[in-house]
Amino acid sequence: MELGHLVGLTGTPYTFQVDARHIRQFAQAIGDANPLYTDESYAKKTIHGTCIAPLTFPIAVMPDEGEALQLDLDYRRMLHGEQQFIYTRMIRPGDILHCTQQVTDVYEKAGKNGSMEFIVMDTVMHDAEGAHVVTSRTNIIYRPLAT
Repeated sequence: MELGHLVGLTGTPYTFQVDARHIRQFAQAIGDANPLYTDESYAKKTIHGTCIAPLTFPIAVMPDEGEALQLDLDYRRMLHGEQQFIYTRMIRPGDILHCTQQVTDVYEKAGKNGSMEFIVMDTVMHDAEGAHVVTSRTNIIYRPLAT
């Protein structure tokens, strides 16, 4: 397995402050007009008691330029294969998320054009008190070289 050495590789921790504007813009970008994301008076009447971010919002919680986990791979061979979000609680406006990216697994599968490797990257997000909020798990397909 060519990429096994990546397992355990960890990026520089970074912080992301969530505000209502981020949530509103993300909801607009995905075309979801649910008032739970933007209408505080509506959200107060729900089980959440406040506005929350859409479930896929962690995909937008990214480090600043130069802080991202560097895999040093040929990005032309990479495809986004799958995305999963593992929540402990919902993201809310005002959250300060402390994030760490890490390669947690690499595995291989046979494909039509040869063996493909899959890189599993987790971005774990904790709140200001250190409690887990969500893990954003990305599965990247690393295609074989064209022959």
